[in-house]
Amino acid sequence: MTPITSEIVELRDLALTEDERSALSAVVARLARTAPAVVDEAAWQARARLGGCHLPPRLLAAIRGFRYDAGVDGRLTITNLPIGAEALPPTPTVPESVEREATTPATVAMLIGLQLGEVIAYREEKHGALVQNVVPVPSLATSQSNGGSVQLEFHTENAFHPDRPHYVGLLCLRPAHEDRVGTQVASVRRAFPLLDEGSRTVLREARFVTVAPPSFRSASESEPHPVLLGNEEDPDLCVDFHATSALDDKADQALAALREALTEVRCDLVLRPGDMVFLDNRLVVHGRVAFRPRYDGNDRWLHRVFVHLDNRRTRSRRAGNGAVLF
Repeated sequence: MTPITSEIVELRDLALTEDERSALSAVVARLARTAPAVVDEAAWQARARLGGCHLPPRLLAAIRGFRYDAGVDGRLTITNLPIGAEALPPTPTVPESVEREATTPATVAMLIGLQLGEVIAYREEKHGALVQNVVPVPSLATSQSNGGSVQLEFHTENAFHPDRPHYVGLLCLRPAHEDRVGTQVASVRRAFPLLDEGSRTVLREARFVTVAPPSFRSASESEPHPVLLGNEEDPDLCVDFHATSALDDKADQALAALREALTEVRCDLVLRPGDMVFLDNRLVVHGRVAFRPRYDGNDRWLHRVFVHLDNRRTRSRRAGNGAVLF
């Protein structure tokens, strides 16, 4: 008999069969027709949670296994998802682009996200929309943001925020020209052994501050915080190499050592239509290589969702027990 652990490892890179894709497509079609057909509405989300129970068993098993332990690389990749690529409109090019209607891709992203945990958003970012577009925007081309096209530095998503997401999901609707734009990821579980004990000690201390990313309308800054948190031998990671600053020279040296270690173990993911990757935001930093968009309606287009595990913990910061944190 094959050990359960081996099956879980295999399911962290899951390609849906055509039968599984058809079964998922049927669930998506029903939800896309469900009033009010708006993914930000609580009533629609309730229906989506129920609909998620009918996802293909292998997909449910992969999600559950990933939730239990994200593995050494901290990511789950699902391919052959039904997104209706042939019927997509042009790639958006405006700032703060979001997807509020229950389109096929938005429904797919929400269905899977709601099986992993609770999909959440932030009032100060993209007006609290749950499904956000990651697309190149002309006015943001040089920014360190999801609308930029310069190299995006490695970062924990919303590292400055006390209630940052546990997971980040990225669903590819349209690939980059010639499939050349990669999402770069690096796991602290691979980088940690490369750090010397002195750097590890400094990174565990509250000697760093992080400012909010450009996508937030506020100019918030964190309290001093450690970069490595939790278990000493298997730590979580909280850093943004564009927005996190060290408070002293030794902390700056340790931060540089961490950056070097993460760069050494990084992996470049090239997502294609129907591919979705979930990143454990406690273990993995992600970024993006630089690219040259054409702004012709055919540029790279991803849907992004954030997922929390413990919805009760943030109740005081969510109006009406909704999904948006303030």
